[in-house]
Amino acid sequence: MIRFGVDVLIAQNPDFKNQRIALVTNTAATTNQYEPISLALLKAGFNLVKLFSPEHGFDAKGADGAKMQNGVDQVTQLPVISLYGDHLSPAETDLQDVDKIIFDIPDVGVRFYTYLWTLTYVLQASANYNKPVIILDRPNPISGNWQLCEGPMLNEQYCSSFIGRWNIPLRHSCTLAELALFFNTTKNINADLTVIPCENWDRNKFQPEWGIKFLPTSPAIRNINAAMLYPGLGLLEATNISEGRGTALPFEILASPWMNHFDFLSIAKTDGISVESIIVRPNEGKYSGQDCFGLRFKLKAYDHFKSVYHGLLLIKLIKDHYPAYFKWATYPTNVNPDGTNHLDKLLGFPQSEAFFELPMAKFKTTMIEVCNAGAWAEEIKPYLLY
Repeated sequence: MIRFGVDVLIAQNPDFKNQRIALVTNTAATTNQYEPISLALLKAGFNLVKLFSPEHGFDAKGADGAKMQNGVDQVTQLPVISLYGDHLSPAETDLQDVDKIIFDIPDVGVRFYTYLWTLTYVLQASANYNKPVIILDRPNPISGNWQLCEGPMLNEQYCSSFIGRWNIPLRHSCTLAELALFFNTTKNINADLTVIPCENWDRNKFQPEWGIKFLPTSPAIRNINAAMLYPGLGLLEATNISEGRGTALPFEILASPWMNHFDFLSIAKTDGISVESIIVRPNEGKYSGQDCFGLRFKLKAYDHFKSVYHGLLLIKLIKDHYPAYFKWATYPTNVNPDGTNHLDKLLGFPQSEAFFELPMAKFKTTMIEVCNAGAWAEEIKPYLLY
């Protein structure tokens, strides 16, 4: 069974546990016995004085992109300071009564999943206010397999945002601690950083092989099938196609009221994945209260599925198949209130909508080039832990 960084730390029983500790986390972060880490650390004698929470809030149930307020954890009675509210980084006043910061939030291995970028702001606050930070690492649920790493890389000059601050692949095949070590050096953050690696993880293993059940990391990532599809189907946010929010199958389907020609089913099929037609009625988000026709995807094998490639190709097929209906869409959030240029921010390169205007043959060859992240494996190599 996997031992998460928190399991390793508690077993170490370190001397610093009597210091005043701020914990950056949410309730999706548990021990390998499914106990929330805030509670587990308190029981083990760690002197937690406050909590910080990322997007979706401390309970990991807040709506996507919705501003999260400060609060109190009802279980531990510790104050919770939101890092997805009025500020994205811990303020100096937030850390005045803190000796050390611990960070532990489950990730899903995708550049536009925001927990990673909360970590970068915590690293910068650690350096700015001279507060040592400890990262309790966790495996990447969609694996650290380098053959499955996919671009696009991110153009920082034009596309840096809270869903992608810095230049890494869209599907990065790393753990958060590995990325923290990389950024701490390459971005000259120079925080006093300690990493507690997880144990018993082979980076080619996917979450079902851990011996631990999948716990939802946020409201719309409810299972490993959704997590595996998310690097590609997450791009639907920038379109007028539902990605399944407001249904029982977020990021496992695509649907719309106008996508009712089921001959599309045959051209959407690909190796390693089963596709079936569905009818859903979202109760929130796009097309709330309307019958929508679409497709449901179920992975049959994880070890060769290229999720970004799959998502890009699906969008191109739909756009070409339904030219009178398909549209690009804005996606307003707390950090991007007008929701503009969302596709550029997701994909990481400017004027990305033009990419989908290419003829299909040219689109496919260009897509292979865009998704190539081969140089990343060498760049990140000195910072790998597993």
